[in-house]
Amino acid sequence: MGIHLKTLAGIMGLALLTTLLFFNENYEGFKDFLVIYIWGLVVVATQWLGNSFIYGLLDKKYSWQDQLVKRAIFQILAIIAYSATAYMVVMVIMYKLVVGSLPENPLSWGLRSSYLAILVSFTVSLIFVAVAFFTNWRKSQLEAERFKAEMLMYKYEALQNQINPHFLFNSFNVLSDLVYEDQKKAVSFITQLSQLFRYVLDSRDKELVTVREELEFIKAYTYLLQSRFEEKLTIQNELEAGDHEMIVPMTLQLLIENCVKHNEISASQPLSIRIVRNGEYIQVENRLQPKPAGSESKMTGLSNIRQQYKYFTDKEIVITETEDTYSVEVPLIISDQK
Repeated sequence: MGIHLKTLAGIMGLALLTTLLFFNENYEGFKDFLVIYIWGLVVVATQWLGNSFIYGLLDKKYSWQDQLVKRAIFQILAIIAYSATAYMVVMVIMYKLVVGSLPENPLSWGLRSSYLAILVSFTVSLIFVAVAFFTNWRKSQLEAERFKAEMLMYKYEALQNQINPHFLFNSFNVLSDLVYEDQKKAVSFITQLSQLFRYVLDSRDKELVTVREELEFIKAYTYLLQSRFEEKLTIQNELEAGDHEMIVPMTLQLLIENCVKHNEISASQPLSIRIVRNGEYIQVENRLQPKPAGSESKMTGLSNIRQQYKYFTDKEIVITETEDTYSVEVPLIISDQK
């Protein structure tokens, strides 16, 4: 693996500084200086490289962001134990090489000489912990602010999707026909439309809603769509909501809207959409019958959903396209309140 030039230069520079500051009275000539410098070089190298190795191992096992207290405790204990042991061993070995014999009591002599290493390593570890704590605290604050901004943007775009002119135009067209043809059905249509907008307004301040709440909303939404397309559109909802299962508000609505928006729906090509559970995911699948050229998707809606789910789960949104079907799977989020 090798040592980087910057690391090597740092070790050599620190060893030289240590020799000049702390051992300037222990050498008379260049030979004595060289011996003490090599001694200091070995001490600095074992401390530097050993502690760096420990930092690397701890980085893989304990995250500063998620396991700050555990990481701090393990780091301080590991660094102190290693620094004291390595310093004592190096001092005894170097004493043997330079003087030609071991100290009268190697263990006692090594322990007395290692107090400085313990003090320095403890101080350095505390500095690292303090810096890491402040850095991750600041990072979490910035991420929280970014999350709020993105969530508000998502809510705004979702609200726009519901009240955009096309949606209102189509809904009122259907309603105007029903008023003359079937007044009872027109009243039902108005009721479902009001429930839809009530859910949109009620959920705009929520980060998550229960799957059960979302499914109630989807009933109203699919009623409006099927009133418009009639037998040309079939939406099969085979999903049963489990306890404590959550979802980002209006996720299913957006996925159904994408199916309707980007696929041909006609008497000759009726569209079929299924909502099912697939393990720990909710899957929305439709028969693939894309509209003619000129109606390409910008994937904005799916990008928004994917971005929101990053804050609640590590599971990715799964998109699968075959010759006949297109499906999107979103992960279920389990609430901690059980």
